Amino acid sequence: MSLTGHMLQCPTPYPGVVANVTDPNIGVRVIVAEDEAVIRMDLVEMVRELGHDVVGEAFNGQQAVDLARELRPDIIFLDVAMPVRDGLSAAEEIVSEDLSAVIMVTAFSQRDVATRAAQAGAVGYVVKPFTMADLEPAIAVALARWEQVQALRGEVANLTERARAREVVEQAKVLLQRDHKMTEPEAFAWLRRTAMDRRVTLAEVAADVASGTLNP
Repeated sequence: MSLTGHMLQCPTPYPGVVANVTDPNIGVRVIVAEDEAVIRMDLVEMVRELGHDVVGEAFNGQQAVDLARELRPDIIFLDVAMPVRDGLSAAEEIVSEDLSAVIMVTAFSQRDVATRAAQAGAVGYVVKPFTMADLEPAIAVALARWEQVQALRGEVANLTERARAREVVEQAKVLLQRDHKMTEPEAFAWLRRTAMDRRVTLAEVAADVASGTLNP
């Protein structure tokens, strides 16, 4: 059965929900995956109040993956701890299939959870309880980082090499921000423009910046 349409009336305890109308004039297309109904409803309401289009809701990790495959949102919010399949596992599959930017949602702010989220491919991270003031920058940063991931994906096919390339680009951005007072978007734009001008890969330019042999 297709997941598109109105709310699915399924006999399972965790039916998926898909918005039946998508307004092209609304901002980012978002899926919210959270098994706690109150938190999910709050997150959906906040995202909509920020002007974005919640195109689907999921109650477990597997539904999140299925909805992401069908709807191809711009961003998916994934709770870390969900039934059937946890959010970290779902994030790995969503990112590996290039389906959407992922923002992890968790009640824990420990470093190991953030590290596991990054390893799963998440480009954003919010901690419960959150507010609209937390969500707005998280969405903006996630979209910018996902664009960067996509740029690297076009250059590097091997997953291991892609991870290394992403790491060196992140390192170069930090150096450009620190030493040349750039914002993160400005740093990435400079790296990409320089790579195009030199007709080399983004990772090669980033490596030169990181080694100190290339400066703006």
